[in-house]
Amino acid sequence: MLFAQQWQPKKAALMSKFAKDVNPNSVLPEYPRPQLTRIKWMNLNGLWQYQPATEGEAFPSGSLSSSILVPFPVEAALSGVMEHHERLWYRRTFTIPATWKGEHILIHFGAVDYESEVYVNGTSMGIHSGGYDPFSYDITSAIKGSGPQEITVRVYDPTDKAGYPRGKQTLNPQGIMYQSVTGIWQTVWLEPVPKTNIASLRITPDIDKSVLKLIVNADDAAGTTVSIKVKDGDKVIKTVSGKPNTEINVPVANAKLWSPDHPFLYNMDVALVKGGKNVDAVGSYFGMRKIAVAEEGGYKKLYLNNKFLFEVGPLDQGFWPDGGYTAPTDNALKYDLEMMKKFGFNMVRKHIKVEPYRWYYWTDKLGLLVWQDMPSANSYLPRNAGTPPPVDTNAYRAQLKRLVETHWNSPSIVTWVTFNESQSQGPQNTPSLVKMVKELDPSRLVNQASGGSFFDAGDYLDVHSYPDPNVLTGNKQVLANGEYGGIGYIIPGHTWSQRPTYIMINNLKDYTDLYNAYSEDLSYYKTTRGLSAAVYTEITDVESELNGLLTYDREVVKAPEAAIRASNELAIKGSVTLTDVLPTSQSEGRTWKYTFDKPDTTWLDTKFNDAAWQSGVAGFGARTMAAGPVRPNTTPSGVRTVWSTKDIWMRQEFTAGSVADVNKLVLYVRHHDNLDVYINGVKAASIDGHSNNYSIEEINAAGKKAFIPNGKNVIAIHCHQINGGQYIDAGISVMTLKR
Repeated sequence: MLFAQQWQPKKAALMSKFAKDVNPNSVLPEYPRPQLTRIKWMNLNGLWQYQPATEGEAFPSGSLSSSILVPFPVEAALSGVMEHHERLWYRRTFTIPATWKGEHILIHFGAVDYESEVYVNGTSMGIHSGGYDPFSYDITSAIKGSGPQEITVRVYDPTDKAGYPRGKQTLNPQGIMYQSVTGIWQTVWLEPVPKTNIASLRITPDIDKSVLKLIVNADDAAGTTVSIKVKDGDKVIKTVSGKPNTEINVPVANAKLWSPDHPFLYNMDVALVKGGKNVDAVGSYFGMRKIAVAEEGGYKKLYLNNKFLFEVGPLDQGFWPDGGYTAPTDNALKYDLEMMKKFGFNMVRKHIKVEPYRWYYWTDKLGLLVWQDMPSANSYLPRNAGTPPPVDTNAYRAQLKRLVETHWNSPSIVTWVTFNESQSQGPQNTPSLVKMVKELDPSRLVNQASGGSFFDAGDYLDVHSYPDPNVLTGNKQVLANGEYGGIGYIIPGHTWSQRPTYIMINNLKDYTDLYNAYSEDLSYYKTTRGLSAAVYTEITDVESELNGLLTYDREVVKAPEAAIRASNELAIKGSVTLTDVLPTSQSEGRTWKYTFDKPDTTWLDTKFNDAAWQSGVAGFGARTMAAGPVRPNTTPSGVRTVWSTKDIWMRQEFTAGSVADVNKLVLYVRHHDNLDVYINGVKAASIDGHSNNYSIEEINAAGKKAFIPNGKNVIAIHCHQINGGQYIDAGISVMTLKR
């Protein structure tokens, strides 16, 4: 017998603020399956025996050599082990309550990574492959008597040694790849059910017809009927009867629609009835909502409940410094989602990971639309890793199917994402997988590949762009910016490790200003170029990635919630338009005077004689970037005049027309890298870093004051290349912003 006092957490490079709340006597005690609840159940989380295993090893007898706190993966500090082992044995005992006599006993595993074989009293119950989906066994036949019963679990997880779905896990953590997760990482539990029982529900809302389509899948259901009670809180508002294993239309008159602003959930009681008596009963819930694509303004747009809603959310990778894939507590699991709501997000992209059911319960209850990724195989191997193992396309397809089938009841999930950035996509038939998902679940949208590669399949054309946002060109699919941002901001004392990210900021004002500038870009793309959704990287730091809005330990909120919320509301509800004062060269090239040799200090003055300078048409840059399958039709490289040195100085005289309010003047600029901008000899902006796309930048008060409406002006720019490529083009616009 193991006692909880034997458990002590290891010390990871960083521990979350929730680590102290882990109670080994009550580990993740909450009911693990909120949309199919029963009164009787037994939680098997807690201290188990464990020991490393070897390939082909015989079934071990007696006690195992060590202990582990389930369901924390063996690599995690909270497991009490914090070691990696490719093969493991787990063992513990349990006793069936006397009140369960005569019922079938099911054992449920939320998830085990990757392959597991479950034994009860030495008898194998079955082998399961796949690290992200729940599975169960009926263990009734293996139960012996009324005393202690023994459960043993064999685990094998090759991580990146095989081409199975594994998301961001690796045996060599670095960059955007993180520590591996091996073994049991979600709740293990027992449940008694009658022989005639409700196996699962299929819940599909139809707000246009004011009905809920419900299938009650039941085992050994001959002679039974289904009784359904729909409740608003505790009040029964509709009672319906029907047949099991058949679609039942449940009327929901004057439905309260589910949305991020009003995430109303109906409760539901479902019973199997035979001879006038309930033979099985479960509790559930549902939300009445509709996700669809509709035509608006010449673009395909995302419609929630028959109205356009711009979706903005963070990338959420679901890693914990002390728990790996497993949040320390249910409050920890909920915390990140609560912070998303406080930040004003209405969506979250669950990034190449699948969460426990309770995570989706909280997105349902709190009101966050979910884009659910399929975990990648062969994700981002290091350059020196050699030839990756071939992707197991059968495993990928089967596990994608199970992902949809085990999560299609959650009202918050609105989009299935079949691939991310071409990872594991090459050997697979993308249109075929998109078609499979669409046929499995016609009620949701399918994103063929967030960030590419694209095959004109599914509902989305989704580009990734760092650090500034972008949108592709098209009118046949929903336009999305599935990743952008990644603003790095280091909080000393709260990092796992440190490395540069897409763009680094060292003070709060610059951090919130840049976040807001990106939101202005999003609002502009939404208003003028058909953008429907965007995903900011990311909600938390993860290991050496330091671009979270929260630190990895969840101790520090990097920016005021109100500031981020205001920026997100601008993107969601606001509009931004630009009226050219000095056009950029995006559509038609404009001539500038330029030099690569450092001029004297008078070069920025209006009366400077630039006759000796060269003339060239913007944009200026080193090379053109060919479009490819990942990012076709992005902003054209636009290089009309070659610039391949470290610095360029450029000037242009232009005549401005009437400008009603000079305070609304902004730069519209694409730059690589740092630049200083002068208007009529006065510094108007100093911008560090680079933008891969044209973005809106502020003109300071002095620059606005120096500008001459209805007259001649001179704009002078110095751009300095630091690393990577070179590019510069700029214009001046009047920005009209409505919140």
